[in-house]
Amino acid sequence: MARAVYIIDGSRTPFLKARSGPGPFTPVDLAVQCGRPLLARQPFAPDRFDQVILGCVNVIADEMNPARVAALRLGMGERMVAFTMQINCGSGMQSIDTAYRYIREGHADLILAGGAEALSHAPLVWPQQGVLWFAGLATAKTLAAKIAAALRVRPSYFKPVIGLERGLTDPVTELNMGQTAEKVGHLFGITRAQADEYAAESHRRLARAQAEGWLKGEVETAFARDGKFYDHDDGVRPDSTAESLAKLRPVFERPWGQVTAGNSSQITDGASWVILASEDAVAKHGLSPKAVILDSQWSALDPSIMGLGPVLSATALLKRNNFALQDVETWELNEAFAAQVLGCLAAWQDERFCREVLGLDGAAGSIDRARLNVDGGAISLGHPVGTSGNRIVLHLVNAMKRLGTRRGVATECIGGGLGGAMLIEAV
Repeated sequence: MARAVYIIDGSRTPFLKARSGPGPFTPVDLAVQCGRPLLARQPFAPDRFDQVILGCVNVIADEMNPARVAALRLGMGERMVAFTMQINCGSGMQSIDTAYRYIREGHADLILAGGAEALSHAPLVWPQQGVLWFAGLATAKTLAAKIAAALRVRPSYFKPVIGLERGLTDPVTELNMGQTAEKVGHLFGITRAQADEYAAESHRRLARAQAEGWLKGEVETAFARDGKFYDHDDGVRPDSTAESLAKLRPVFERPWGQVTAGNSSQITDGASWVILASEDAVAKHGLSPKAVILDSQWSALDPSIMGLGPVLSATALLKRNNFALQDVETWELNEAFAAQVLGCLAAWQDERFCREVLGLDGAAGSIDRARLNVDGGAISLGHPVGTSGNRIVLHLVNAMKRLGTRRGVATECIGGGLGGAMLIEAV
């Protein structure tokens, strides 16, 4: 029989906006910063875990398999099995889902699952023609051949390609993620004013959560090697309004596009961990679960409309468990773009889409905005790609506890045309 899988605890770093260069922390640094206090407050030793799973998309050269590097730096012992996974924006949620399935099937009892990403450390990539020129120069055998190879140089060979820009571009459709959001917004008639108002609301909600201290049990202070410390998500702009955001120019489809820097998620560094345990581990270590994972779902669709991934995955998840949208009291839908979130909400209310794409008898209905992303989201705090799926599950559990709600769904769109969703019940 499938075993119950509990979420015991979790923590994350502040999400730090990428600015002029590499930030103070690498992916492993971030994982260690929030992992140390999390493990220190547990009633069992760090080496009691069965394994460590970490989502990370932009792995840097000095930290191959960052899950293993982080586990060793966290003092979890040389015998700790640890592996890194990559499914673009879903990596942090996939780490939880993989751990959930290991425990559910009886292959493990205690797993540390997380996500870590330092987008500010994304590399500059040498142009392919430049690589070929260097290869020709290096393999030339004689002095004459080397001189001939050297003379074939072109200035363009020394102009690096921004790796992050290519990473956020779908290789099949050749659309960047912002362009896919433009397409979703166009399909469902999302206006610029609606997107800007949604973005401003995200900032207001995060600012309120910070002011009220609702994130204190979730966000751990991160200490850099130069002595500076970081104790809050620093991308929030409490003074944002729809009117001020309306002044920004479109970024991806000029001049008529709807998606701007102000109504998109921010490029950010951050890490998050969640501890999952079986019922046996709960009893053995005297743990107090916060929630139980009921089910999960991954779905796929046309990469050019990847932003609708949450609609497919969450609908299939709820349908399998005999729930309607309205049966879910708290939602975390990752805010890749305001137009994308609003497009998902519109899709659930579109009768034709629900019939032809989701296989429903009619429109699925609406989600009360008071239940959705109650403390803001990636537009106001950022979207460290490999981390976000982990963060929304962690925050969903904490928000449900604060609000006294029973049932929640965390869901996200995933670059490449995927969607993930997880159904959580409070304990």
